[in-house]
Amino acid sequence: MGFRTILLDLDGTLVDAFTTIHRAYGHTLPHFGRPAPTMAEVRRAVGGGLRHAMAHFLPEASIDEALAVHTAFTDKILLEDVQPLPGALTLLQTLHAQGVTLAVYTNKHAAASRRICTHLGFSPFLTGVYGAGDTPWLKPQPELAAHVLGELRADPATTLLIGDSPFDIQAAHNGGFVCWCVTTGTHDAAQLTSARADRIFSGLPELQNALQAAL
Repeated sequence: MGFRTILLDLDGTLVDAFTTIHRAYGHTLPHFGRPAPTMAEVRRAVGGGLRHAMAHFLPEASIDEALAVHTAFTDKILLEDVQPLPGALTLLQTLHAQGVTLAVYTNKHAAASRRICTHLGFSPFLTGVYGAGDTPWLKPQPELAAHVLGELRADPATTLLIGDSPFDIQAAHNGGFVCWCVTTGTHDAAQLTSARADRIFSGLPELQNALQAAL
């Protein structure tokens, strides 16, 4: 049975927001006596939500204050550097035209995610954008998957998650659906294979070619 609902991670899957994310950490951490991190350090930290990522750099006692600083700065620069990854808009346009239900499924803050999707022209093709703060849950919690599938009236058996990290893979499998991954984000093919991705692609154009045979 073909995929009728496709959930898509945002950072590293549909968009390259790592310049923005790196700038925000570079702004935040010196406020707490820590050096600005390298891009590689930021890439290794992200994926499980902002609090989880910040814990790579700061003790728990400082995280709430750091999150406020990070979020305020990110809001100011959010749209300055973000770019769609190659093939992102074409993928959304094509799937939408074929009647597939599409939604963004991310641990990025929901309001920021919606601003990015509107800015990059993704929103007309999406039924929903589900991000941090919309519910009490984050990926990979199964409660989030159940909530989103319920909102979309989707069947796990005909649902696919497209992502770039082990968090996405675990989220999909916890929710009872499959996960195809791209290596344009935080993890390489070996790491995604180890995390039990169902299929792995170098990017969205290659994934789209395979997807057309599965619909």
